[in-house]
Amino acid sequence: MRSEDGGKPDAAVVRDALGVGVAVGLSGFAFGVTSVGGGLTLLQTCALSLLVFTGASQFALVGALAGGGNPFTAAAGAFFLGVRNAFYGLRLSQLLALPRAVRPFAAQWVIDETTAVALAQPTRRSVRIGFTVTGLTLYVLWNLTTLLGALGADAIGDTDAWGLDAAGPAVFLALLAPMIKTTMERVVAGLAVVLGLGLLPVLPAGVPVLVAALAAPAVLWAEGRRRARTGPDEDGDTVGEGR
Repeated sequence: MRSEDGGKPDAAVVRDALGVGVAVGLSGFAFGVTSVGGGLTLLQTCALSLLVFTGASQFALVGALAGGGNPFTAAAGAFFLGVRNAFYGLRLSQLLALPRAVRPFAAQWVIDETTAVALAQPTRRSVRIGFTVTGLTLYVLWNLTTLLGALGADAIGDTDAWGLDAAGPAVFLALLAPMIKTTMERVVAGLAVVLGLGLLPVLPAGVPVLVAALAAPAVLWAEGRRRARTGPDEDGDTVGEGR
C-alpha cells in the first residue's frame, strides 16, 4: 500500500527497515561472544545490550576492558562514542514529531541504523514506519543474538582466532562510510583514524578513542581560521566547502 500522502510505499519502507535490522541485529552474536570472552559475565553482557543498546559503544567498552584498560577509561570511551546519538535525536525529534509520552521510549532506539533508515524517507509517515520497524527488529534480534553469543562463548573459545572482535567495528564503518561525503568529513575521519591507530601502542586501552574524538573540533577550528582568512569565493560559497 502506498502512503496516503503520496510518499514511498509502506511495504518498501518495511522491507528496507527489516533488511537493515536483520543484517545488523545478527552481529549481536559477535558482541555476546566478545564480551564474555573479554571477562564480562552473562548477566553483564545481556544488560549492556538491553540498557545501552548502541553497538559501537558496547564493543568499545568490552574491547578496552579485555585489553586491560581502566574501567573508568573504558566507560568514558564508550560514552563519547554514544554522544553522537544525542545529535541524532535532535534531528529525529523534528522528523518523527512523536507525542511527549512516547519520546522517552523512542529515545532508546535512536542509533546509527534507525537514524539512517529514517533520514532516507521522504515523508513523516514513512519516517515513523522506518524508524519503528528498524528499531524493533534490531532491538529484538540484537538482544537475542547477544544472549546466544554469550551462551556459546565457551564453545567457540578464543574470539581473537575467529576475528569476531572485528565484527562490531566493521558494521559501524559500513554504516558510517556512505555518510562521509564532504572534504571536511573525510579529513575528520582520516585524522581520527591516524590518532586512534597511532596512539594505540603507546596509550592505555580506551584512551586512543578519547583522543581520536578531538579530531572533529580540531578540524572545525582549523577550517574556521582558514575561512576567516580567505572569505567566501566568487559564487558566495565558502572556499573549500564540501559538495
